[in-house]
Order: sequence, then C-alpha cells, then structure tokens
Amino acid sequence: MKVMTTGTGLRRTPRTARAAAALLLLALPLAAHAGPNEQAKRIYERIAGVPPTPAVLQQMATAITNQPGQPGLVAAAAIATSAPSFYNVTLKNFAMPWTNRNATVFAPLNDYVATVIGMVRDNVAFNTALSADILYTSNAPGLPAPSPANNNHYATAETNGVDLMATLVQGTQSGVYGTPTAATAGLITTRGAASAFFINGTNRAMFRFTMINQFCNDMPTLMDITRPADRIRQDVARSPGGDSRIFLNNCVGCHSGMDPMAQAFAYYNFDATAGQMVYTPGQVQPKYLINATNFPFGFVTPDDSWSNRWRSGANTVLGWSGSLPGSGNGAKSLGQEWESSATFAQCQVSKVFQAVCFRAPVSSADLATVASITSSFTSGGYNLKQVFQLSAAACPGQ
Repeated sequence: MKVMTTGTGLRRTPRTARAAAALLLLALPLAAHAGPNEQAKRIYERIAGVPPTPAVLQQMATAITNQPGQPGLVAAAAIATSAPSFYNVTLKNFAMPWTNRNATVFAPLNDYVATVIGMVRDNVAFNTALSADILYTSNAPGLPAPSPANNNHYATAETNGVDLMATLVQGTQSGVYGTPTAATAGLITTRGAASAFFINGTNRAMFRFTMINQFCNDMPTLMDITRPADRIRQDVARSPGGDSRIFLNNCVGCHSGMDPMAQAFAYYNFDATAGQMVYTPGQVQPKYLINATNFPFGFVTPDDSWSNRWRSGANTVLGWSGSLPGSGNGAKSLGQEWESSATFAQCQVSKVFQAVCFRAPVSSADLATVASITSSFTSGGYNLKQVFQLSAAACPGQ
C-alpha cells in the first residue's frame, strides 16, 4: 500500500522512504570524513570567502595529505590566510561591527578596521589592541592623506579596491594624527571608535561597547549590585521614579563597576563639528559633570583616574591579571587592564570560531575546542591569525 508523506504532496512507498533514509545515513560519515580536497576547499572558503584556484587547492590538499591529522589541516589553513580576500573581505566584515552602535558590516572601511587587519597580517600581539600607539594606513597611490578629521583615506581605499594585504603600513596614532602618545589606547582611540563611542553622551558608551565587542558580554550579564556605589556620578538618580529600590537593585549593578572604570576617558570627546577626537589632558570633559542635580551628592569626576571594582565580587570570573594593579590613570592603562584578562582572550577566540565555523561555540565539543585554542592564543603571543587557522582546522568537514 502506498502512503502520502505529510507536507510535501509527494507519494512515497515505504521502500523508497527507507532508501532515502539509508542514503542520508551514508552521507553523514562522508561529510564528517571528507577527503583532502574537500577539506581544503572548505577551509579556504571559510577563511577567504571565495573558492580556491586549482593550484592553491592542490597545494592545500597536499599539505593535508603529507601531514595527517590536525597539523596538515592547520598548514592548509595557513595557506588560506595568505589570500587577499581574507584581509579585504573576511577580516573587514569580522571587525566592522565593533566600530558602530548598530553592529553592522555595512559601513565604510575605517582606521579601526584597517588596524585590526594590519595587526592580524603582521602577527602583532593582539593583547596590545586596546593600549598600543598603533595605526595602519595604506600606501596605495591616489589616496587622500590620513587625517584625524575625516575618514576619506580609508573610504577611498575601499572604493578603489585597494589590496589591503599588500598596501597596509604600520604607523602610530601619535605620528599620523598627532595624538599624545600617553593618550593613545589602541583601537579605543582610533577615529572610528571615537566617532561612534566618544560622541555626545557621557563616554559610558565606550565602556559598554568595549564590553560587548571585546569581552563578549553586555552590561546585563555583568551586573553586580554588591560593589560600592561611591564612584557613581551625579547624573544617575538614586530614586528613579521615586523608588530607591530601582537604583539599589538595578542601576547600581552596572554603574558601580562601569563609572569607576569609565573615568579613564574623562579627558576624551569627539567633536562632531570638527570631525575629530579631542583630548584635554588635565581637564575633565563637561559631559562628565552634566545633570548634577539628579543627585547632587553623587561623585564629581576630578581627573582620569580609574579603579576596577570588578576585581572583587562576581566579575572576578573575568580573569583579571594578577600582574597589574587594577587601577591607574587614563585610557591606555585601562586598556592594558582589559586586554590582559582571560575573558578578553576567550572572547577573541569565540568570535573567530563563529566567523569561521559559521556557528557559535555552544556544544561541549565546541567549548573544549575554544578552550584549547584560547590556551594556544595566550601562550603563543596572542597571534590572531593563528586563531583563524586553528579554528578553520577544527571544523573543515562540518
């Protein structure tokens, strides 16, 4: 007797249904145990975003064949990371969401993204990404000079289809933009970041979006109402809507940790009219003193000194470095505090794994893989390019 399958309108006999199921079961081990050519092709496409040429495919397949297991897969992935499209497309799309509040990839190339790309290409230790005096520009002909007041240099490079792998040149923010070296803090003080997160507001945006982008946590997951509230600014009402319980059980959870650290940005602003970041050493930006009547007895910011109150309490799990004091002055030392944490390293690896394997690491096997790659990342000089290679090698047939 024939049966009707549901939802398809197709008639299928029990024999044909069993045959289809058998074919599916046969296909599963083939996918899990793909041959060298299939593995090489998948690795290249995941890293470079385009199919490999026959010559490159053969080179990668040979590497996989000659070095059985993980070493061969990693060697093949290393070949893929030499593709120009890895830099112009994959890395651009990887870093672009970190530079805007909408977390979109649909934005012009900027100095933040170019600096991430250059650091990956040159194997610059990524645990300097939030503190170094570093900036990448392009030496391609026909580009406007890089300027702290506009993004024309980078936008034109993208419009002209410049090969970023071949033309990016490492420099410094102090040398190119004239930012005082002590005021540079890696990606934090690029024009791309400043224009998105230092503009208007109270500079808390720079703190929050750094947590999202570099710690893989938003404020609701970092709340800790047990931290002291003595450094919370005057603009935060202590009885919002006339109910102090809202402050004690909600507001304080974020602000008690955020405000003492965001004080590191007290001398920074982004001037939308001039189109550039402003740094006023020794002079607190007025935005830190706004809405003082919300709670006149709140903290009044006197300078750019900061303190990490999350070194105690629930957020000790973020893995703060024991070699750092947990306090200091300015964005550079705060950046060092952040980039030296265990969570910073794990976040970078998790983001790369998701970008390359097309899934978040949620299974026990994936989490074990991320832990292993994170260990290699931190012990191997924070080489983010190698993280791409190891991640691609971990899921070549999936």
